[in-house]
Amino acid sequence: QVQLVESGGGLVQAGDSLRLSCAASGITHSIYRMGWFRQAPGKERALVAAISRRGVDSYYADSVKGRFTISINNVKSTVDLRMNSLKPEDTAVYYCAADSRLFGLASRNYDVWGQGSQVTVSS
Repeated sequence: QVQLVESGGGLVQAGDSLRLSCAASGITHSIYRMGWFRQAPGKERALVAAISRRGVDSYYADSVKGRFTISINNVKSTVDLRMNSLKPEDTAVYYCAADSRLFGLASRNYDVWGQGSQVTVSS
């Protein structure tokens, strides 16, 4: 079993930067890919970014390309999401996720989820 714990959310102003971090514990060698999702009020949970276990490949939703960067540290078993030039529409609960199956990075199928971290961007 893998457990995920997120940290780093908060309230920022438009244009600011924020970094979310996700610490994985348990049987982390089984993880094939990790991702960050977000869910705004009244909207479905959406994939924001994903990264392969070794950090070679990554995926970004069009809405965050050029502003967000996902990175993985296999020594610390952490995956970070660096968010720059934040916009009010980035306001959401952000979830870290991990999966052990051989799906593509754009897949929304994940079997382990963190508890979520609120990010609020004021205009």
